[in-house]
Amino acid sequence: MKQAFLITAYKNFHHLKSIIDYFDNNCSFYIHIDKKSHISEEEIFSLKQSSKKVFISQAFKTNWGGVNHLKCTLFLLKEALQDRETEYIHLISGHDFPIKPSAYFSDFLKKHKGTQFMEHFSLPAKTWENGGMDRLQFYNFYDIIDGKGKYQNYIRKIINFQKKIGYKRSLKFNNMSLHGGSTWWTFSYDCCKYINDYNEINPNFIKLFEYTFCAEEIYFQTIIMNSPFKNSVVNDNLRYIEWEFRNGNIPAVLDDSDFLKLKESKHLFARRFEYPISSNLVAKLKGEKTS
Repeated sequence: MKQAFLITAYKNFHHLKSIIDYFDNNCSFYIHIDKKSHISEEEIFSLKQSSKKVFISQAFKTNWGGVNHLKCTLFLLKEALQDRETEYIHLISGHDFPIKPSAYFSDFLKKHKGTQFMEHFSLPAKTWENGGMDRLQFYNFYDIIDGKGKYQNYIRKIINFQKKIGYKRSLKFNNMSLHGGSTWWTFSYDCCKYINDYNEINPNFIKLFEYTFCAEEIYFQTIIMNSPFKNSVVNDNLRYIEWEFRNGNIPAVLDDSDFLKLKESKHLFARRFEYPISSNLVAKLKGEKTS
């Protein structure tokens, strides 16, 4: 089964090569590297040294929480759809890694052909702060201000000021019910084509997400759960994630202690991997000997 992987990344380029090398020749890779990243020509060249198709772009500067992450994902998606032999498309990040053998992916997707794998829930949702509506109702300036940098408090102050004066943006999302969920998903080619076609037929729709927060956690869920594909969705994104503070990060940076849990997991991917903490774990998943 031919599969495509959309990958958004900004560092750990050797890890991207490990992902590419892990899969067989029926897989292609469409990678967006943050424009702020200082990737060298040598690193790009090394990523392309594969018998598989590897497309690399630096079209967007992406900040955590900003709408440009959604835009670069849609950019990669459109490129991947040019190959009509592709049957499934996965969206992952440069901090993910597969935890099942390459052949398992193909067998699993053949068994579940026509199924979409995506976490989703209706908005407003109890699991998100203020039901998640702050993400849409107020201007969020993550594409301008680094939400994980020293100026992150300014974003919160700007939102609080909007609340103080009673300002809210009008929510007119084409009369669609709003849905949210995890960024990462696995969709069939036909489902991805529907998303791309919707985006092209309704160019004003994505404009509604300008200056919102983590638009990619709402955009895909809202389109699909208001589409003919909604009945083919399994509410599972097939990603193993430990939502706890460990190894300096939330979600946890995975290490050797997670190996058995990953091998026993029903998921296809896991995250988050960081170096050097995750080095031995990645080697074990690749079947390499570790010290």
